[in-house]
Amino acid sequence: MSAVAETAAEASRAPERRRALGSSWLAYATYYLGRKGFSVVKSSLSRELGFSTGTLAAIDTAYLVAYACGQVPSGLVADRWGARRLVATGMLISAFACVLFGLSSAAWVFAFCFALNGVAQATGWPGTTKIVAQWTTPRDRGRVMGVWSTCYQVGGIAATALATFALGRFGWRYAFFVPAAGLAIVALLVLWGVPRDHAESRSRVERPGWTTLREVLRLPILYSYGACYFCIKLIRYSLLFWLPFYLHTANGFDEVESGYLSTGFEVGGVLGCIAVGYVSDRSSRSRAAVAAVSLIGLAIAVFGYAAVQSQAALWHFGALALIGALLFGPDALLSGAAAQDAGGSEAAATATGLVNGLGSVGALLQGAVTVGVQQLFGWRGLLHVFVGLSLLASLCLVPAMRTRRAISSASH
Repeated sequence: MSAVAETAAEASRAPERRRALGSSWLAYATYYLGRKGFSVVKSSLSRELGFSTGTLAAIDTAYLVAYACGQVPSGLVADRWGARRLVATGMLISAFACVLFGLSSAAWVFAFCFALNGVAQATGWPGTTKIVAQWTTPRDRGRVMGVWSTCYQVGGIAATALATFALGRFGWRYAFFVPAAGLAIVALLVLWGVPRDHAESRSRVERPGWTTLREVLRLPILYSYGACYFCIKLIRYSLLFWLPFYLHTANGFDEVESGYLSTGFEVGGVLGCIAVGYVSDRSSRSRAAVAAVSLIGLAIAVFGYAAVQSQAALWHFGALALIGALLFGPDALLSGAAAQDAGGSEAAATATGLVNGLGSVGALLQGAVTVGVQQLFGWRGLLHVFVGLSLLASLCLVPAMRTRRAISSASH
């Protein structure tokens, strides 16, 4: 095909591309409606239903285990039967689980529902990134995924705000009912807004076979990304869950100010996703090399944050924004564009599901690591552990630091 004809073909598909990318961005942001309600209502459940801290932690664990285990199967389903249907189904099941939450009062029912929700939520990342992979190329994937990956920061903030509003206005049960309605509505929008993908259009014989998918699961580069992502997610979830508490107890800010200051981490993350994605497209080096440099920068930034003691609110906000940028950038790059490149068009969802699944084990362990290290060595000791994890994450990428051309050719 000539360059002129190729440009014309791309222009004719531009509206569909915008619809697919926009719908998938909205979908993954909306998935967070099904995740944040439980964390918002924990105090109410403890007060009204008598749930202990251990019970609440066990319910969290049920979700995280199911979420981690569901990643690879979701990727396989998306690659073989279609991402659009997978995402819509996953969102509807998550909405159903949220309704059951709101109707329940027993701890074991909450644990079952949250485990079901974890399986449903696991369809989100492999499914939506598969949609993005089908509408991007290795030339622009880093930039597109950098902007697209802002969905999980925006979605997290919006989901917390909605659940908090419903809790304050109607009571804790509506912190599940209201988000469930949002999930169901967006699921229907996905069915309408995302064009039919290649897997849906093919016959059963033409779809990627299990042999092809097994070959993808044997790619060493994906396990390099996954090991790195394990470290990244451990750090990210620890900071997301504990920053307000740290700012309040270790630095003396009141609870409201601590909450506001902690948002610097996610604000910086938005900028980092966009910047690192852009650099990875423009650089002659591999995406792994770009991510490794950012992680070394993260180690330096966290070490500096631990070393400089200050009571200035602006210092904390700025330092956390820098840490967020250097962490979220490689986070989005490795679990998105880099994994999609490795899986290629036939198995992008399986590849992203594997990387995200391995990373989710780190998220599962963050509670024990955060609390255990803090109790033994204090908050500064925990920050030094994050420095070590950042450097370990960069070392995990050394086997993947091939040239950009080699990665692209191996992906197609």
